[in-house]
Parts: sequence; structure tokens; C-alpha cells
Amino acid sequence: MSRNLKRNLIVALILVLGILSLVGCSNNNEEAKQEDSFEKLKEQGYITMGVDDTFAPMGFRDEKGEIVGFDIDLANEVSKRIGLDIKIQQIDWTMKETELNSGNIDVIWNGYSITDERKEKVAFSQPYLENRQVIVTLADTDINAKQDLAGKKVAAQNQSSAVEAMETEPELVAAFDGGEPVLFDTNNEAFMDLEAKRVDAVVADEVLAKYYIKQRGAERFKILEEDFGEEEYGIGFRKQDVKLLEAIDKALDDMKADGTYDEICQKWFAE
Repeated sequence: MSRNLKRNLIVALILVLGILSLVGCSNNNEEAKQEDSFEKLKEQGYITMGVDDTFAPMGFRDEKGEIVGFDIDLANEVSKRIGLDIKIQQIDWTMKETELNSGNIDVIWNGYSITDERKEKVAFSQPYLENRQVIVTLADTDINAKQDLAGKKVAAQNQSSAVEAMETEPELVAAFDGGEPVLFDTNNEAFMDLEAKRVDAVVADEVLAKYYIKQRGAERFKILEEDFGEEEYGIGFRKQDVKLLEAIDKALDDMKADGTYDEICQKWFAE
């Protein structure tokens, strides 16, 4: 065997071994991603809850800067029942599924609407609260029905279920001023632009819209009778985290059975 041939064979062997090593690492990483993390979470003693800290009354910052809300109270009660503390982490809502599946958070829990599109990315708990996507305008506007949105600037939060709901009516959306919704990072920004008359309407979760309107003065706004559909809130999990999902679902069932869930509801939704 010539010296050049021997060298070429050695180089080829090194390359093959390197490729096999990379494939092995890839498989190991894939297996790790598919692992149910419940035992690891029990060892560390807490789960990380991803929230949008501007989504009142589900999870938002109070005058002291602390994150409070219906979902926060619900999560704190669940944590006692499953034996794991809750660590609350504010996230960019447009990146929520990425934050979950990369392991930066363990649950998406903050007025997270259950949709078919989201079911492809995450596993959902049982539904725990009903909601609908309402259309909010200023009280003195001439917008009284969906058809009146033609030629108007219609706002919503980016990557929200409000956007998904509007997309089910593409002809109506195409008639908006600009042919699409005006998107904001937060619902608060959308409502601020409505008050400033830079947009004509906001499509948002009913629970948030009613809370915002109550704080800012109910006489200044109106919610149209027509809406963009009903939906339900759920908690989002990594698809492999079956044990955590089952533990939280059981805790929710127990809370509904013993009246604790109703007490929390009464606190935030007395209406």
C-alpha cells in the first residue's frame, strides 16, 4: 500500500468516526428533549411559569411592581397541592412557545388561549376559563358592527389569539385600513393608541378588555355585540411533560370540587 493511499484511508476513517460521533450526540440531544422532566423538576423544587406581565387581570404588575392576577393566584394554589414552588418569569409573548420548548420556562400560564395552531407546538391542560375575542372602540365612534371595520385601523397584540381569530375572516381583514391588523407588542399599547385615536378599534380577550375599560372609565368605550369567536384558556406544557400536566390537571379538579377555584374567580371576576 502506498504512503498516499494509507494517508487517504486514515483521513477517511477520521471523517467517518466524526460523523458517527455527531449523529450520536444528535440522538442523545433528541432523547433529552423527549424526556418527561417531572422528576428533575421535583429535585429542583419549583417550576418556572412564563407570563406576559401586562395581561390584566390574568397576570400583571401592580402599583408596587409585583406580578399579581387570577392566573398567579391559581398557580400559587396549584403549587401547594403538587408540592412544587412557582417561579414567575416575564417573557416576550411572541416567543412563548420557543421559551417553553427550549427549557427556559416549564409552563405558559397567562391567559393562554387553546387553539389548533398552538396544539401543534404544545400540550394543553384542561380548559379552566372561558373567553371570547371582543371588538372595542371609543364610545363616540360610528363603528357598531363588524362590517363597519372596513377602512378602519384595527389593532391587536402580536402573536395573540386575537390575530388568529381575525385571520379566520380574511375578507374582512383585507378590508381593514392597510389590509391587515396594526400589531403591538402588548395589549396596553394597543389600547393606548385607541385612546389617542391613532387606531379605530382593538380586538382583544374579553377578560382583559373589560378590566382595562373598568380602570380607564367604562363610559369612554364600547364593546360591540359581534365578536371574533369564543375560546378557552389552558396551560401550555412541553408535549413530553405528561406527568406535570396530569398533576396540575388533578390539582385544578380538586380546587373546583372544594370551592377554592370559585373563591379565586370571585376575587378577580366578581361580575
